[in-house]
Amino acid sequence: MKQCLYLIAAIVLLVGLGSAVLIYLTSESDSSSSLISEFEGSKRFKHDLELYGGKWNVVANELINWFAGLWQGKTLAFTTACITIVISFGFFLAARHLPPNLKSGEQDERNQKADFIL
Repeated sequence: MKQCLYLIAAIVLLVGLGSAVLIYLTSESDSSSSLISEFEGSKRFKHDLELYGGKWNVVANELINWFAGLWQGKTLAFTTACITIVISFGFFLAARHLPPNLKSGEQDERNQKADFIL
């Protein structure tokens, strides 16, 4: 079981980082200067947001725009790499904290002790 989890961690790491590199190489630059993004960055827009919803509305709008930006262009590659590293590290930790493999005789002895306790 331990070796299987180590193998899964390695496969997840290789596939995820490979995908991140592929996304980075094929994505276009983040130079989107559309009319909407220019309007949302203006002082007038921020003033109106604050007027209608308060300062928390401005903060929430900035947080939403930041989070949406994580899933586009070259930043998607970095997001994919970070998520891959976290998942692979989780599998690695799970494998590391498993008890060592027991021989069949030792395992039967442990099962008998557990049945005796119950």
